[in-house]
Amino acid sequence: MRSPRRCSRNGCPRQAVATLTYVYSDSTAVVGPLAAFAEPHTYDLCEPHARSLTAPRGWELVRHDGDFAPPPPTTDDLVALADAVREAARPVPPRPDPHQEQQQPGHQTGRRGHLRVIPPSH
Repeated sequence: MRSPRRCSRNGCPRQAVATLTYVYSDSTAVVGPLAAFAEPHTYDLCEPHARSLTAPRGWELVRHDGDFAPPPPTTDDLVALADAVREAARPVPPRPDPHQEQQQPGHQTGRRGHLRVIPPSH
């Protein structure tokens, strides 16, 4: 199951709603809406981190003015959710009791600790 993208800040468990990109040639940091795909050299941020980010001294910060909305669920997310619900609803088959011997007709087994004695077949 695919999980939503999380904030890139260490220890932050929140869902990402914005993407931070640096334009080194212009000494500019850009915080905009969440990019469609995670890209190398960009950082996904939650709303609190996107709003409180500051640029290094001498850099310009360009920040999106509107609200940062979480991305809508994709078809993959909905299919994964439906599969998870189906899996959770599936009855669990009973596990055989490891202390109870399962014997086939005509066969006898003995058990002592973790070892099992099986008589030779005729």
